[in-house]
Parts: sequence; structure tokens; C-alpha cells
Amino acid sequence: MTFSPATPRMVEVSGAEALWLVEGSGLGRLVYGQRGLTVVRPARHVWEYGRLVVRAPVRAAAVPEAVTYQTDEIQAAAGTGWTVTLSGPAEVVTDPNEVAHHRRTLPGWSHGPHDIVLRVRPTTVTGFRLLRAES
Repeated sequence: MTFSPATPRMVEVSGAEALWLVEGSGLGRLVYGQRGLTVVRPARHVWEYGRLVVRAPVRAAAVPEAVTYQTDEIQAAAGTGWTVTLSGPAEVVTDPNEVAHHRRTLPGWSHGPHDIVLRVRPTTVTGFRLLRAES
């Protein structure tokens, strides 16, 4: 009997499944451009009312009109998991009650001027499952 190694592959998922994966997770990365560079910051998120609410260690003035958010769950040893990327317009949440609520429910890494809550309206959503297939 001969065993062949499993071959890794990515399988695209539907937009609905991708959003379901995002809703079930809470940790990701906020990605945006600043002064010609790509900035990546760890962030916490929640999916509410068709929008992504993100708490990230970023200055409000640094957030551009549109951002990208990436979240995943990958089991490195098995080579399996999933990854989802969302992109779209972002707005800094300024309502004090809403900000206070999200600061209570989404743990952050910093406090003060480098601790913001964003609302992202995804216009593009892509998702993939990472699988090991027998060759």
C-alpha cells in the first residue's frame, strides 16, 4: 500500500458563507494605505446589521475613506482553515454611547487617541477554505 501526501488547495466560498465565517470570528487585521505604505493593524470586530464594526489601535485621522479587513482561522499543522477579506468605505464611529458599548464588548490593545471604532460597509467580500486533498 502506497500513501501519497495531501496536497493543499484553496476553494472559494460564496459571499454568504464568507460573511457567516466573519460573524463567527472576532479577531482580524485592518489594512489601509498611509503615505504610500500599507499599514496592517490587529483588530477586534463584530458583524452588526450588515456592517462590520472594528476596534483597532489607529488614530482616527489616519483612517482613509476605504479600508480592507482580513480575518482567518488557520490550523498550521493540518494546513486547513479559512480566510475572508472584506473591503469598502469606512467611517469612524463618533456617537459616545456606541463607542462606549463597543469598547466594553470588543477588547482592544490601546486606549486614548490610538483606539478607534470603525464601521465598514463591505462592497467586496472574498473567502476561501484551505483544504488538504489527497493527490
